[in-house]
Formats: sequence, C-alpha cells, structure tokens
Amino acid sequence: MKDSNTKASAKKVTSAKSSSASKSTVVKKTADSKSKSGSSKTTVKAKASAAEGLRDLFVDSLKDIYWAEKALVKALPKMAKNATSQNLIDAINDHLAVTQGQVARLEEVFASIGEKAAAKKCDAMEGLIKEGEGIMEETEPGAVRDAGIIAASQKIEHYEIATYGTLASFAKTLGEDQAVSLLIQTLNEEKEADITLTEAAYNTINFDATEGDK
Repeated sequence: MKDSNTKASAKKVTSAKSSSASKSTVVKKTADSKSKSGSSKTTVKAKASAAEGLRDLFVDSLKDIYWAEKALVKALPKMAKNATSQNLIDAINDHLAVTQGQVARLEEVFASIGEKAAAKKCDAMEGLIKEGEGIMEETEPGAVRDAGIIAASQKIEHYEIATYGTLASFAKTLGEDQAVSLLIQTLNEEKEADITLTEAAYNTINFDATEGDK
C-alpha cells in the first residue's frame, strides 16, 4: 500500500514539474517573440558618421517644408476668400505670390546640393492648415473670423520661421553656402509676413472684433 502511495505521489510531482517546465517554455518563447517583434519595429540603423546623418536629416527636412509650402499655396486662396478686411485679403494674396516664389527657391536649394526636388508629407503643416479651416467653419464672416484667420496664419509663419532657421543652420554646418543664402532669403520673408499680420491684427481687426463685446 505504501509503495502504491509513493508511486502515485512521485507521479504527481513529475507531472507538476513537467507542467511547470512547459509553462516556462511557453513564457520564454512569448517573451522572445515580443522582444524580436519590438526590436524589428524600433531599431534604426545608425549612420557611419554624424555628417552623413545630418545631411540625411537636412534633405528629409527640405522635403518636409517643400510639401508644406506647396500645401500652403493651395490653402491661402481659401483664406483670402473667407476674409472680410481688405487689408487682410491683400496681405494674404501678397503672401501667396511670395510663397509661390519660395517653392521655386526650395527647388533651387535641392539643385544646389545635388538632390532632386521631392515632397514628403508634413504632418505639422497639415494640422495647422486644418486648424485654420476649422476656424473659418466655426465663425461668422467679419472681424472675428478675420482675427481667427490671422491667428492661424501666424502659427503657420512661426512654424516656417523655426523651420527655415534650422535648415539654414544645417546647411551652414554642412558647408552648403548657396543653400544657406537661399534659405535665409526665405527666412527673412517669413519674418516680414509675420510682422505684417501682427500689424493688421493690432491696428484694425482685433479692435473691430471686440466691438460686439462692449
């Protein structure tokens, strides 16, 4: 009887160990699978040198802003159509012509560094343009909508100022002197546009927009 109980007990222990080992193997395989899956998605091969990596970043950023400027060329006429103040309409139309020139200038930048001009979707500009469209949809025609259009436009200008300033710095570091000159031209134009929008907002539109609040 004792032998029978001993054998049964030993069998249970062996079974438990086997089950535990099986579970351990499954857990290990699952962990290994997750590890491999995660690493395949997040691992990016580093460049051999910092200069090579910076150049790739520079070119990628140029593609980004090239897309952004072309998208803005399509968006500005809609802003002008929804504006009420003639000063604002004129400012938007003037900047449309400037932006078209900036697109052509970016193509010169690409050529100056031996790259083909190509656009890569800019999520930031897409979001800023959508925000402006939302303001136009949610406000009545008049001073308040004009103030909203200016606010959205200045966010776009500030993004462009930051982008062109960074690109000019990259180009300088990489020794691309012609690209530096071209990018600084555009940077100065964006700063001028921002000043024009600030003056339009302060001198007329924002004051008109507060009339209904008195």
